[in-house]
Amino acid sequence: MDAEYFLTVGREAMWVLALAATPILVPALLAGLVLGMVQAATSIQEQTLTFVPKLIVVGISLIIFGSMILGLLGDFTVSIFERIPDLVK
Repeated sequence: MDAEYFLTVGREAMWVLALAATPILVPALLAGLVLGMVQAATSIQEQTLTFVPKLIVVGISLIIFGSMILGLLGDFTVSIFERIPDLVK
């Protein structure tokens, strides 16, 4: 096996990781941004005011995108297991 093979697998793993994390991180980022603007406008600096809504947004995102993320991770895992015979040659 040459280094290019492992670099390709690593690159694919990073791409799958980015695709799996984006549907969760982007809504949480947007919720934090909106809540931060509301806190700045109203001068309310309560920490739980930002935590609970972000937790709710992440939960809703997991409900909506969870099956897609699991399918993506499952397909990647199957492709990794299918490559095992190439490694032992």
